[in-house]
Amino acid sequence: MSEPTPDTYDDNTPPAVDAADFDAFFSEEVDKGTRARQTLTYGGKQYVLPDSLPLMFTLQSERVQESSSIDDVRAMLAPLFGRAALDDWAAAGMTDRQFRIVLMYAAANVRRPGSLTMEAAARLHDEQEAGKAQAPNREARRAKPKPKSKKRASSGKR
Repeated sequence: MSEPTPDTYDDNTPPAVDAADFDAFFSEEVDKGTRARQTLTYGGKQYVLPDSLPLMFTLQSERVQESSSIDDVRAMLAPLFGRAALDDWAAAGMTDRQFRIVLMYAAANVRRPGSLTMEAAARLHDEQEAGKAQAPNREARRAKPKPKSKKRASSGKR
């Protein structure tokens, strides 16, 4: 059976529509290069952030929350910085704090280049860290006086 043409439609025949070719559309959009892209340098290497946040980064960042695998962290970073970034950064002496600041900076600046400075990312990180209530350590817990129980004296008879 052939595709219906406009003159063969009846009341029950939906009109045919052109297929949406997102491959071509997004390829043209990237080729135009109209979206600004943020760059950052760490450990002597320059990284050019993508023009939008890759879905794989978002998916992998969720997976990393439940994982202890270093390969999951590498897979999360790959769409933004390349697969070798984690090892390169560790070799350059990056700290955990610096790592988190770079991620905050990158995520914000992929969405809107220039929207978050390094200083603002560091301040935001530190504010978030300060807001996390830390449980008192063992020494602090032991230093607190325990409340006296208000048990009634018992005669021992029941």
